[in-house]
Amino acid sequence: MEEEINVNKPGEVTANTESQSSNVDIKALNEKIQKESAFVDMLTLEMEKVIIGQKHMTERLLIGVLSNGHILLEGVPGLAKTLAINTLAKTIDAKFSRVQFTPDLLPADVIGTMIYNQKQEAFTVKKGPIFANFVLADEINRAPAKVQSALLEAMQERQITIGEETFKLDEPFLVLATQNPVEQEGTYPLPEAQVDRFMLKVVLDYPKKEEEKIIIRNSIKGFPAPNCVLHPKDILKAREVVKEVYMDEKIEQYIVDIVDATRNPENYNLSNYKNLITFGGSPRASINLALASKAYAFIKRRGYVIPEDVRAICHDVLRHRIGLSYEAEAENINTEEIINGILNNVEIP
Repeated sequence: MEEEINVNKPGEVTANTESQSSNVDIKALNEKIQKESAFVDMLTLEMEKVIIGQKHMTERLLIGVLSNGHILLEGVPGLAKTLAINTLAKTIDAKFSRVQFTPDLLPADVIGTMIYNQKQEAFTVKKGPIFANFVLADEINRAPAKVQSALLEAMQERQITIGEETFKLDEPFLVLATQNPVEQEGTYPLPEAQVDRFMLKVVLDYPKKEEEKIIIRNSIKGFPAPNCVLHPKDILKAREVVKEVYMDEKIEQYIVDIVDATRNPENYNLSNYKNLITFGGSPRASINLALASKAYAFIKRRGYVIPEDVRAICHDVLRHRIGLSYEAEAENINTEEIINGILNNVEIP
């Protein structure tokens, strides 16, 4: 049975499906989302007090928080990557920690270790900086594989094992990792399995001239302190509401087609991509694209997902999940071009 979504005007949507119309009241859901997402404007306003420009990054940080996903930020030094997550933690009254990744870093420096207590004559656990709500892994690609594997358990399982004890991490838990694309000496490329754990890879650009003027002024006179407008429990509640955002079966098919086009481009009139792609997105890409699309719709104060939501977030979800061949690199073709080609060729519902 086909399902149709009729958008009559903003905030008014009806579902013409016998099986789902009785289960999903789109209009009521839309009103609920508009009410529950009211905090988004307050949160954005507080972050914009400190973060000038970089609206794309701010929006993606919110999407990561609302959809329980980690974020990989790539950009040259000085683009407010560290400042952004520190500010976000302050607006949400959450615990923030920063780990500067270096070649001599050990897993114990991140997750903690067992130390001997002479008074008790026993080993006790000393927890590391990973035990926080927001963890900034600065220049993550500078640490060796041992550290990456320790971080991987925290990212995927939301838990840490020290000795024989396993500790659950507090929710919300978000890893924001940064990479410097310029300097590659002394770096360790992230394993593909770990890269795939990041919901979004956000590429940052320089601010505009007018924005940079404001940055200069604020830096000289001092940035205003952001106010706390939310608590961790509010984020956990919002995550449950985000899951309720309505996604039509046609949108689900659209997401599956986009991800499948990264694996089998020849099925979407993209035969020229066959030799450019070594591997495409995993099922995790489809899941993350669906979750991020729902979170994007929530941020836009809408109770249903439209194709434009999927297209808006698609680059950030897929750019680190497509492997390029030597042929693509020789022709200076990057993942941005491939994703653009896929979006232009996959049929929009």
